[in-house]
Amino acid sequence: QVQLVESGGGLVQAGGSLRLSCAASGRTFSSRVMGWFRQAPGKEREFVVAITWSGGSTYYADSVKGRFTISTDSAKNTVYLQMNSLKPEDTAVYYCAARRLGYGSSWYSELKGYEYWGQGTQVTVSS
Repeated sequence: QVQLVESGGGLVQAGGSLRLSCAASGRTFSSRVMGWFRQAPGKEREFVVAITWSGGSTYYADSVKGRFTISTDSAKNTVYLQMNSLKPEDTAVYYCAARRLGYGSSWYSELKGYEYWGQGTQVTVSS
């Protein structure tokens, strides 16, 4: 089992920044990929970004490229999501998730591939 706990959400004005954290515990060695997803009210959960624990590979949704940055601290078993130039459309509950390495096209963005999920943290961007 892997336990994931997100933190760092909050209310910010458009153009502002937030940093989310996801602390992982348990059998983390079995989950080589960490991802962030988000879900806005009335919408489906969508992929935001993913990273391998080694940090060698990152994958971004087009909507956040150039604004969001994912990183890992292996010593702390923590994944960070730095969000800059936030927009009102970034408002959502952000979820951290973990999975094994996948294969094929866009495997990193598939919700069903992620075995473990955090409880989510609310991010609200005001205009």
